[in-house]
Amino acid sequence: MSSNIQGQSIIDHFDNMIDHCYDFAEAAKSRGRPVVGIMCEFTPRELILAAGGIPVCLCGGSADTIPDAERTLPANLCPLIKSTYGYHVKEANPFLKWADLIVAETTCDGKKKMFELLAASKPMHVLELPQKSNDEDGLTHWIGEVQKLKDRLEKQFSTIITDSALRSAIDLMNCERVFRRKLAGWMKQELPPLTGRQLLNFKSIISCMEMDLQQYEKALELFEQGGSLPGSAKATGKRNVRVLLTGVPTAHGAGSERIIHLIENAGATIVCSENCTGLKPILEDVNVGIRDPLKAIATKYYHLPCSVMTANNDRFTSLRNLAAEYKPDCVLELVWQACLTYDIESIRVRSFVENELHLPYLKITTDYSPSDSARITARIEAMMEMVQH
Repeated sequence: MSSNIQGQSIIDHFDNMIDHCYDFAEAAKSRGRPVVGIMCEFTPRELILAAGGIPVCLCGGSADTIPDAERTLPANLCPLIKSTYGYHVKEANPFLKWADLIVAETTCDGKKKMFELLAASKPMHVLELPQKSNDEDGLTHWIGEVQKLKDRLEKQFSTIITDSALRSAIDLMNCERVFRRKLAGWMKQELPPLTGRQLLNFKSIISCMEMDLQQYEKALELFEQGGSLPGSAKATGKRNVRVLLTGVPTAHGAGSERIIHLIENAGATIVCSENCTGLKPILEDVNVGIRDPLKAIATKYYHLPCSVMTANNDRFTSLRNLAAEYKPDCVLELVWQACLTYDIESIRVRSFVENELHLPYLKITTDYSPSDSARITARIEAMMEMVQH
């Protein structure tokens, strides 16, 4: 198979990611496997896999479902929360309808209250997240919360989650993280063999599907042989402005992913996404050297440098390391309207980027509506022009 055909085949696979996930979940559910909905990277997928379940990310990325959500939810709420709840109201997300259990992570107040509405019609387990990331008592509490999730999964699905099953799930998730880190590592090249948008596409809403792992291997093999994906800097032979993207996650969907398109259509390549749909959750594996697999899992997830943590100093360590590795020309921070934790933390991020990293910084505050796309494009293009000159 030629490099171009192989590259297009990989793109086509992930362009149809939702269809693949639908077929996979439908077939698995027909065989009796439960579907467990999650909405945050703090939920340990390893426990769900070890229970025989299918972990599915339910985060909404479409603007189309938001009007239905606003019949109940306030308009000045995070679009990710409204989009997710809108799917529920419209019964438009089959994965949400199939969910035998939803894990509700207490990361922000908006999500917590939305979960209460969802719980009126869906089985729900609340996973309480401590707020102090470096506090030993907080970690102890978190391990207890992960144990409670294990207990709930066992009771809900009439199963026993053994240490052996946990270790197998750890190995599988670590394998996926290694693949995704290696793929992201190719963005360190002066002319990356894929775009930031294409790399984002590689993240499936269902973890550890064998077909995805096979495509990761094919992509890595292609890059190692000197190939590239169509439209990448390597394919065009043009060095684009290198952007480090930080801030909120960009869930699957045209509304959420709109800013990714605007940035790269302006002549940039997002060489590093520090957010939860990028590198943040895959920088660290579960430590297989820790004897208790449940504690090992809890410890890994507790280290996520999310803005809901206080003080969230680990985020700046991560940004410092990623900037050194990926060598961006500038930093763009995306904040969803009404996401107060990221909005307030952006004050520290701007100071850090400009005064320590000595890089240009641009903050984009928006929602899922395309109404401000022209204004945002003008700001991005102005940043690109400044960087190039």
